[in-house]
Amino acid sequence: MTSLGKPPLAKFVIIEKGLGPEGRIAVVRFDRGDGINALSPEALRQLTDAARCFEDDADTSVVVLAGHAKAFSAGFDLKDPEGKSRASMDLGTLRRHLKLGPRLTRAWQEMEQVTIAAIEGFCIGGGVALAVALDFRVMAQGAHIRVPEIGLGMNMSWQSVPRMLHLMGPARTKQAVILADQRISAQEAYEWRLVEHLADDGKAFDVAMAFAEKIAAQPPLSVAMTKLTVNRLTYALDDLASHMDVDQFALASMSEDHKEGVAAFLGKRKPKFKGK
Repeated sequence: MTSLGKPPLAKFVIIEKGLGPEGRIAVVRFDRGDGINALSPEALRQLTDAARCFEDDADTSVVVLAGHAKAFSAGFDLKDPEGKSRASMDLGTLRRHLKLGPRLTRAWQEMEQVTIAAIEGFCIGGGVALAVALDFRVMAQGAHIRVPEIGLGMNMSWQSVPRMLHLMGPARTKQAVILADQRISAQEAYEWRLVEHLADDGKAFDVAMAFAEKIAAQPPLSVAMTKLTVNRLTYALDDLASHMDVDQFALASMSEDHKEGVAAFLGKRKPKFKGK
């Protein structure tokens, strides 16, 4: 027990450093131990802190982010008590709370180290948002991706749409986001350029590590500077394009369609949207 009489927070993220050539690879493992790996607000904070712990790390060139063996992430945790409390927040409090997601993806995108996601099982919603904020993605052949936000009466936020647009182009981004029930297979994700490498089931981490070793063998300063240049050119207008993400999400969360979408999801039934 802590001094305040509250149980300590569960640790969802484990960081291993000093791996691979010259110890230049690190691994961040996100695992809630439930085979689902939903992104609760606390999980978002821990993953953000994990990215930030590399800010002054000159010894690490590559970071591999791995989820559970059965799931990279099921997306935002709709059943988490803190997450559910959003329904009763005033607009100002809600806007501040909604910044947890964008803060997470920005922290991972802005890392100086090259980042690689190892995706097994399924990668859904917020899990997709996190994955596309990284530099590379390795996906197991039997895994799938889905972006369910619109089906829940929300918008795809966390500045994910511009990142997906850079990877796939406008038509595929619209298809992935608007058709909320569509499962995108690993092969489709590869063909759409949403992921860069495929792996046998259970081997996504191994393939990611092999790729990381190739990067880690390159001159660290040149790699870091090249990543910075590419990112600055690629994402120069992203803030302008997605600065309303949080407000759009806050507005959508107050709609009847959002309430219906969440109720239908929790009740395992098909939603009935009315555009209200």
